[in-house]
Amino acid sequence: MRYISTRGQAPILNFSHTLLTGLAEDGGLYIPETWPHLSHNDLRELRKLDYSELAAKIIGLFTGDDIPAPILLDLCKQSYANFNHKAIVPLVQLEHNLFVQELFHGPTLAFKDMAMQLLGRLFDYVLSQREEHITIVGATSGDTGSAAIEAFKDSKYLTVTILHPYGRTSEVQRRQMTTVLSPNINNIAIKGSFDDCQDLVKSMFADMPFRKEMHLSAINSINWGRIAAQIPYYIYAALCLGAPDREISFTVPTGNFGNILAAWTAKKIGLPIRFLGVASNHNDILTRFLLNNDMSIQEVKPSLSPSMDIQISSNFERLLFELLDRDAAQCCQIMQNFRKDGKMNIPEQSWTKATQNFKGMSLNNEETKKAITKIFKDSLYLADPHTAIGIITAQKYLEKDVPMVTVATAHPAKFPDAIKQATGILPPLPLAMADLYERKENYQILPADLQAIENSVRTVAYQNNF
Repeated sequence: MRYISTRGQAPILNFSHTLLTGLAEDGGLYIPETWPHLSHNDLRELRKLDYSELAAKIIGLFTGDDIPAPILLDLCKQSYANFNHKAIVPLVQLEHNLFVQELFHGPTLAFKDMAMQLLGRLFDYVLSQREEHITIVGATSGDTGSAAIEAFKDSKYLTVTILHPYGRTSEVQRRQMTTVLSPNINNIAIKGSFDDCQDLVKSMFADMPFRKEMHLSAINSINWGRIAAQIPYYIYAALCLGAPDREISFTVPTGNFGNILAAWTAKKIGLPIRFLGVASNHNDILTRFLLNNDMSIQEVKPSLSPSMDIQISSNFERLLFELLDRDAAQCCQIMQNFRKDGKMNIPEQSWTKATQNFKGMSLNNEETKKAITKIFKDSLYLADPHTAIGIITAQKYLEKDVPMVTVATAHPAKFPDAIKQATGILPPLPLAMADLYERKENYQILPADLQAIENSVRTVAYQNNF
């Protein structure tokens, strides 16, 4: 399996190099050079596997010969052994043909654990084989950072710096990051938005001397390893509900377009998906694109669903590359103009292709609270703000003959204030996190200044014998 950049000017890499590289040197994102394919018989064979076994089979399509199959299976089993539900990704029925797939039973109570727990082990395996040390930098709008920190803490092969927007995550999200005191972990609160954090990460990768000095790598969903590790749960849910002998639809709360890109990839390689619902909050650039071909940047406004407080959806570039029939030069030009002008000019034909696969909907804060209330009243299901938006979007597009699954991206206890406002219930943290509010925090507050961030990254790396 080989990987190419969406902008066509970076080296072609195998899976291990792609994993360690993250963002391509030309500023693009890596994507498989050719897509694997699963026949209906292949999919039926997967029905007999448990989640870890299925994940190893699917991810193995993308690792190629880089990770021996027995080792990959062992890494998958280790990754999901500490989840607090035997099914790993259980399905809950809300109404006829409407289901929720809970992806929050990992150690940090968010769907990011599904990929990050495996990525931590993949990084350690590859780096141990090479006897190398790297520096990971990442931006988070809430959940990626805590999942990465939990997965990579205490590793002897890498240091991790996570940027989060100061005051724009929930307190639980922040504390899950900042109370991990391992010496290889560096938390920085940026005075700005998530997009500012993401821009700083991309700027560090664009600074080639710094990138090479620090051996930078990424764990945001710009890293293809993250996408590959998220594909299995879509296939698992579909098989549980009758695929490949019936179609299925999914609705995904999304901001950076990584989680729903994994669902699209599942369709691309053979899963019979009718359509994919894009659920947004009032930072609705993806919904505006699907409704009106309006991919224009607006001000990021804080919301009850902070993981979607994004206006620059990095993973959309991978879809754009496919919508343009893999024209890397055109993709590069459109992305460069987007960053310069704040508007993405997508050809009408490509937009039409997107609308054949995706449908969009957005809710503002007041609508989100009403959604949480309604879902609890109708189905006795306590949905976090992101998942609630996903469920309402699913209800809008629900078809009687096709099962619809909304992926539940976070445990309601991560957003206690919003849940209490909507239902009067204060969801408790699981026992393992019961003392979270009492733990000591350690993080810096810095301006969105590249030099200041690079100095901090460098300091922590060398303190850990880089």
